[in-house]
Amino acid sequence: MTPRAITIRLAEPRDAQAIALMSRDFIESGLGWKYDASRVIRAIRDRETLAVVACDAKSAAGARAAINGFAIMEFGDERAHLVLLAVRPSLRRSGIGQRILEWLLESARCAGIASIHLELRAGNEAARRFYRAMGFYETVLVPGYYRSGEGRKEGALRMLRVLRVPGPLPAAWRPPRMEDR
Repeated sequence: MTPRAITIRLAEPRDAQAIALMSRDFIESGLGWKYDASRVIRAIRDRETLAVVACDAKSAAGARAAINGFAIMEFGDERAHLVLLAVRPSLRRSGIGQRILEWLLESARCAGIASIHLELRAGNEAARRFYRAMGFYETVLVPGYYRSGEGRKEGALRMLRVLRVPGPLPAAWRPPRMEDR
């Protein structure tokens, strides 16, 4: 399979509905829908949250490129929480998820983040393999973390990726400059 020409960019409020529908259909299916368009817009506008989308680099003249994947990550002082990451099922294993996550990892490093945390459905083996391949490791299984509208409970697996030793940054540390890239 040839790699797709993908552009990763910051999400805009006009992307909120598409992101919300992807979250509902590909992440939150069977759990109830928490990340509707209004919640996604709040995340996009939140200064402590990074929302990105992956689109085809080429689209018809004047046409808006379709969103093929997205992610939302919240930043704290030293920890980031990857809230959502999804790629359209027909495009999985094409490198889009990896490109999105690499973009987020670089952003976290530039922000001085020590670790990135996430949760996924305990039974989601494909996601588990993906995150392991991206350097995350499993920390704990949380029974009953997810609850469906029908009262069904499902466990979550928490995963972690360490980017640096926690604690203050060394005095000599400086953020990377664009001209050094």
